[in-house]
Amino acid sequence: MEVWRDMRRAKQQIPEEECRDILKRATSGVLGVIGDNGYPYTVPLSFAYLEDGDGCHGRIVFHGAKTGHKVDAVRQNPKVSFTVIDRDEIMPKERTTKFSSVIAFGRARILSTDEELRQAANAVGAKYSAGFEDLYLQETEDAIRQQCLCCIEITIEHMTGKIGKEVLKERS
Repeated sequence: MEVWRDMRRAKQQIPEEECRDILKRATSGVLGVIGDNGYPYTVPLSFAYLEDGDGCHGRIVFHGAKTGHKVDAVRQNPKVSFTVIDRDEIMPKERTTKFSSVIAFGRARILSTDEELRQAANAVGAKYSAGFEDLYLQETEDAIRQQCLCCIEITIEHMTGKIGKEVLKERS
C-alpha cells in the first residue's frame, strides 16, 4: 500500500469532486514517467478521463505511437504522474497567478484487447471530435483491424488538486 504525502498548503487543497471536474474539462495534460537512465520524462498529451462509478478515482486514457520513449518508460516502470493545469491567469502587480491544477498518481498499462482499445480510443474521440462520431468510430475500427493502435490507461491511485491563494480569496 502506497503512502501519500499530505499537501503542505492544505487550505489550498480542493476536494476530489472538483479534481474530477477539472480532469473532465481539461484539454491537455502532462504525463510524467521515469525515463532513460532514471531521468524524469514528461510529455504533453491529449486524454480522456473515465469515471468508474465504483468509488475509485477513475482512469485516464490516451493513445499514441506503439514505440518510443513514453511506451518504453511505461513498460519499464508503470508508476506515473499526470498533471493538468485548469486555470492560469497572470497577476503582474501581485507577482502571482490565479491557478488551479490537479496531479494524479497511478499505474499505467498498455491496453491489449480490442475492446479495451476501442473504449479508450473512442473516449478520446468523443472528447475531441464531438459531432464527428462516424469519423472517429471508423478510424478506431480501422486502426484496430490494422493493429496499429496503441492506447495507455492510467488507473488513478491518488490525486490532489490545488488552487492559488488568489483563487482562494475569490471563493471567500
